[in-house]
Amino acid sequence: MRLLVTGGAGFIGSNFIRRMLRREPDLSLINLDALTYAGCRDSLADLEGDRRYEFVHGDIQDENLVRRLVARVDGVINFAAESHVDRSIEDPDVFLKTNIQGVRVLLDAVRLEKGRDLRFHQVSTDEVYGDLGEGGGYFTEESRLAPSSPYSASKTAADLLALAWRRTFGVDVVITRCSNNYGPYQFPEKLIPLMIWKASRDEPLPVYGQGLNIRDWLFVDDHADALWEVYRRAERGAVFNIGGNNEWRNIEIVKLILRQLGKPESLIEFVDDRPGHDLRYAIDAGRIQRELGWTPAVDFDEGIRRTIRWYRENGDWTEALRRRVP
Repeated sequence: MRLLVTGGAGFIGSNFIRRMLRREPDLSLINLDALTYAGCRDSLADLEGDRRYEFVHGDIQDENLVRRLVARVDGVINFAAESHVDRSIEDPDVFLKTNIQGVRVLLDAVRLEKGRDLRFHQVSTDEVYGDLGEGGGYFTEESRLAPSSPYSASKTAADLLALAWRRTFGVDVVITRCSNNYGPYQFPEKLIPLMIWKASRDEPLPVYGQGLNIRDWLFVDDHADALWEVYRRAERGAVFNIGGNNEWRNIEIVKLILRQLGKPESLIEFVDDRPGHDLRYAIDAGRIQRELGWTPAVDFDEGIRRTIRWYRENGDWTEALRRRVP
C-alpha cells in the first residue's frame, strides 16, 4: 500500500509517518508538505534514505501537483493545515485558503480517480465543536458544530466539504477529530513545548487569563495508532472522536512542567486572554473504543516525562524553529 500523507513535515504528520514506517513493513508513503514556518523537513531526516519514503515539496492548493501524486497512491491522509488559533485571529485568510480550498483540491483529486476507490481521511480537531463551558459533559460525534475561531471555523468547513463530497460524489471519506496532542517535534508556539523552552531558559512563561482553560491531552503516538485503525477499518463516511480522557487546566500543565524542570512558579506571567478563548474541550472517545478497539496506551505521567526529556535533549531543533517564527 502506498499513501499520500499531506502536511507530513508538521508535528502530528511527522510522528505518524515515522511510527507507521516502523510498524508496517508493506507500507510506503509520499509526504507532500509546503514547508511553511511550522513544517520542518529535519523532523524526518532519518527517513531520507528509506526507499519506502518520498518527500515532495509543494502545496495542497496546487491542483496539478496534487492530481499527479494522487494518481500514484492508494489513499490520502490529510494533516496539512494552518493550526494556531492566535495566528488565525491575526490573519484568517491563509487559514481559509489552506484549510478549505486545499481540502477541496484534495477531495477533487480523489474524486477524479475514476475506477479507483481511494479513501480520503480528513484529520480534524475537537475545536469544531466549540466550547463546553463550565457545565460539564463531553463532545460526541453527534455534538453540534459550533466553532469559535477562524481556525476552527476553517476546519469545520473542511469537515463539511468532505461529508458533502461523500454524499454528492461518492468519495470514500472518513473524519477523525482529536483532542490536544503533545509529544516530540511539536512547533514551539504551542503550550507544552513553549513552556518547556521558556522555562529551560529561565524566561517568563506567558499564561492566558488565569490559566483556567481545560484541555484533554493525548500523546501523539496514541493518536497515530488511532488514525491508522480508522483509515484501515472504519466504514465509509464514519466520523470518530479521538481523545485521551485526560483533562488538565493550562495552569496545572505549566506548574507540572516547572516542577519537572526544577524551576520556580515565579516564572509564570499571566497575560490578557485571547478573544473567543474556549474554556473547555473534552472528548467522548467511546465509539472508537467500542468499534475499533482503540484506547490510549501512554499515560500522562509517562508521556509528559518523555516529552520534556525529548525537548531538553533536542534544544538545537527547537532553537532552529524558534528563529523561523514570522
